[in-house]
Formats: sequence, structure tokens, C-alpha cells
Amino acid sequence: MQAGKVGEPLLQLEGRWNISAVTGNIPWESKGPIGIMAESAKPILYSYFRSSCSWRVRIALALKGIDYETIPINLIKDGGQQFSAEFQALNPMRQVPALKIDGITIGQSLAIIEYLEETRPTPRLLPQDPKKRASVRMISDLITGGIQPLQNLSVLKQLSQENQLTWAQNAICSGFNALEQILQSTAGKYCVEDEVSMADLCLVPQVANAERFKVDLTPYPTISRINKTLLALEAFQLSHPCRQPDTPPELRA
Repeated sequence: MQAGKVGEPLLQLEGRWNISAVTGNIPWESKGPIGIMAESAKPILYSYFRSSCSWRVRIALALKGIDYETIPINLIKDGGQQFSAEFQALNPMRQVPALKIDGITIGQSLAIIEYLEETRPTPRLLPQDPKKRASVRMISDLITGGIQPLQNLSVLKQLSQENQLTWAQNAICSGFNALEQILQSTAGKYCVEDEVSMADLCLVPQVANAERFKVDLTPYPTISRINKTLLALEAFQLSHPCRQPDTPPELRA
């Protein structure tokens, strides 16, 4: 399958990428990862529609035109399907995403994206220039290490329900204050000048988290502008949580 150009607007939602193949009401455990690999040589992404970490990887797969299958892992149902023995055998951290590809299984979204970049380098998500590449990694790490984990479900569960929203908002605002300042010196059309990079794959899902936690984005005009520009791109729309095989009907678009 041929990838679209970076920056190409969404013209259709079907017929370009076959990015999910799990349908019906069969629970993922009943098929099992080994059985599915025997049926297909496609990469398999273990994902949850609302997971920002999974969304980063879905964007990378879409940008690079990689045809793959999705196995949804519901992080809430049955106490969290990520805690099942079968999934723990696949990913001992009991987190999504996990990607089965080229005979190996990779956990952690940035490790997955970097592997895809090294094995399928077109279009590139890390700039050739070392300084720009460092900026991309700095922004990516800021979001994935300094913001998202602090407002993640596993952390919020440790707090009383009445304190969860304030905690998440404070964590996101603290990170966005730094991120806005950094982007003012690195951004062009996107996070680092004018090419979509791994940093942009991290930014959009985190802004979605901010919106879900009702964070006021007015103080962050650079973040908001880049996010709006990226959401107009085909790969970001196809990979959006509202268009996944496990998206609840009331949230689909």
C-alpha cells in the first residue's frame, strides 16, 4: 500500500488504508496473538481507542503507509484487559500499545516509532540534522515522560475521584507552560520547523487529553495552532480515537 504525502488533507475514510481488521464481538483473548500471527503476516497493534500512547503509534503507521491489524485492549472493561495473563505475557508492563512486527514484539510508543523509523524510513519522522533531531526528541520526551504519565489512568486511580480533575489539569498545565515556550523557538508549521516529526505525533494526542480534562488552552497559542494544522492531515484523522474498531458507537465520527 502506498502512503499519502505528508500534509495531504483527508479525502476519504475508507479504501486508502486497511488499518483495522478486528470485527464482531469475539474477545481478543479467544483468538490469541499466536493464532492471529499464523493467519496473517501483517503487523498487529494492541491498542485502546482512547490511549494517547496508542494514538501516537497509529499516526506513525498511517504516515508510513503500513497496513496492520488492530487488537483492541479495553483498559476499563473486566478490570482492565491489560492485566490478563495472556497480555502480560505479551507485554510485562501491562500497557498499550504493543506492536508485533518483523517477528518481534515492541512495547512503549517511542520505541515503536523509532523502530518504524529505522526500518521504514519514508517519510522520515526524525530530521536528518542532528540539532533538529535533538529538538524532536526533547519535545517528544517532555510530553511522553513529563506530562502524559502524570495524568494517566493508573495515576488518577490512586487519587480520590474529587481530586482527579484538578490533578490532571495541573499536570498538563505545568508541562504545557514549558512546551509552549520551547515551541516558540522550534516551531514552523509544525513542532520543529515545517516537517511532520515524532514530536507532532506526541503533541496531538496530548492536546486531546487536555481537552478531555477541560484545560483552558488560551495561554498556549503555539500549541493550539500546531494541533489544528496537524488535525487537518489525513494520517491524524484516520488514526483518531473516534475512528477505531473499538470506539463506542456514541463516540464514533
